[in-house]
Amino acid sequence: MQKLTHIPQHPREPLVIWLIGGTQESAQLAQCLSEAHLPFVVSVTTQAARGLYSAGQIWVGRLDPSSLPQFLKRQRIRAILDASHPFAIEISKLAMGAGLPYLRFERPQVEIAVEPRAAVRRFASFETLLSREPLDGRRVLLIVGYRPLSLFAPWQNRATLFARLLPSLTALQAALDSGFSPDRLIALRPPVPIELERALWQHWQIDTVICKASGAAG
Repeated sequence: MQKLTHIPQHPREPLVIWLIGGTQESAQLAQCLSEAHLPFVVSVTTQAARGLYSAGQIWVGRLDPSSLPQFLKRQRIRAILDASHPFAIEISKLAMGAGLPYLRFERPQVEIAVEPRAAVRRFASFETLLSREPLDGRRVLLIVGYRPLSLFAPWQNRATLFARLLPSLTALQAALDSGFSPDRLIALRPPVPIELERALWQHWQIDTVICKASGAAG
């Protein structure tokens, strides 16, 4: 955070920081910026994410190469603090190419503690997983977001697939388009209490879980 305070300011232009938000950590960083009296704008993609923040100006929407220049100019952005989700690759690439001072908050990797009979395997990509890990006959819970679900469509007739998603129309439609029936979907916004998570897995008789390596919060 101290590095941002050392960015030279134009005498007539205050330093405004663009905080790319939507995560628990971004809410904590927003509070730090507020306490340091650094003006900032938080960007989130959904109205539901607004509730994470008690300080700062909140901008809701999706940015792309055509809308970003206007956003930066209108908000007078002079530095970027990226606290987006580890797999929100598109917005991070867009921000890194904006030509402004850029800092990214990185979640530390964590080792997962599991029961002795459980097995944890890591794969570099979903394509690698599906080529090396047969899912035939398994009852699989996907906690991967909605974008990769189409990759699992060919497995709908070979395994029993379930998915936990964010409660958004986009996510639900993507799941339905990928062959998931409504009774195999649950829409919940994290964090999910461990008791509810355990009950869900037991109810669906899950024997395999596929999730992203998105740090301790994930």
